[in-house]
Amino acid sequence: MKVRSLYIYPVKSLAGIPVTRLELDEFGPRGDRRWMLVDDQNRFITQRQLPQLANVRTSLEEGCVVVQIPEEGRYRLEPGSETAGVTVWKDQVVGTMGAEAAGLALSRYCGTSLRFVYMDDDSYRRVDREWVSEPRRVGFADGFPFLVVNQSSLEELNSRLELAIDMRRFRPNIVIEGADAWEEDVWQTMRIGDVQLQLVKPCSRCVMTTVDPDTGKKDTDVQPLKTLAGYRKTPNGIIFGQNAVHDSVGTIAVGDSVTVLKQEN
Repeated sequence: MKVRSLYIYPVKSLAGIPVTRLELDEFGPRGDRRWMLVDDQNRFITQRQLPQLANVRTSLEEGCVVVQIPEEGRYRLEPGSETAGVTVWKDQVVGTMGAEAAGLALSRYCGTSLRFVYMDDDSYRRVDREWVSEPRRVGFADGFPFLVVNQSSLEELNSRLELAIDMRRFRPNIVIEGADAWEEDVWQTMRIGDVQLQLVKPCSRCVMTTVDPDTGKKDTDVQPLKTLAGYRKTPNGIIFGQNAVHDSVGTIAVGDSVTVLKQEN
C-alpha cells in the first residue's frame, strides 16, 4: 500500500488544495483548518448550510492563505487584533477574527453575514476525549487532525452509483491505494513513511457528500449518502474513512509506503 494523494483545507469547508507533501505540526497537517467561518453568533458555518462555499478556492502564497471568492476577487487572510469565543460543534475556543474585507466579500457572495476566524498557537482545542485519552489538540476540523480514506472503497461505492463521484466530496487528508475496499474498517495503527498514525474513530458522513465540489450545488442525480446508508450504516453513523491522530511530527509524501501495524482481529 502507498499514499495516492494528499489534501489540506486551509479554511474549514472551503475548497481544499491537493499537495504532494504534508508537513505535520502539533495540530496535524500544518495549516489545515486553522481558519473557519462563523455567523453573527460566532457559531461555525459549513457547506451543510451553504453549499456554495465549495466554490470559494483557497491557495497558499508566501505563507498566507488566499481565498478566491466568485464575483468578488482575491483576499489574503490575516488575523486581526480582535479575539472572541467561537463555537465549533460542542467546543468553545478562543479565535482571532480575520481582516474585515474578506468577510464582507464572502457575506455578499453567500447572502448572509460571515466572518473569518483564525485559531492561533495559543488557542487550545482538545481532540474528543471519548475516543482519544491523551490530551491531543486539533484545529477547526470536525474533531480529529486527519481523515484517512481508501481509494478502493470509493471505487466500490462508485460501482453502485449511476454517476461516479470523486474523492473530494469526502474531504480526506490522506488517500491510500493498494488495499481492498473497506479494509480500513479494521486498521488501528499504521506507519506512513516515518510517521505513525492511530486510527481512532470511523468517520460518519453527512450531507456535505451530496455537494458537487465543482459547482457548489447539491446533487439530485447522485446519491452517495443514500447509497452508503444502504450498507455502511452503523451505530456511529454512515461510515466512510477513518479519523486519526499522529504520534509525532514529521512529513508524509505522495508515494510513501503504508504499513498497517495493528488491526482488529
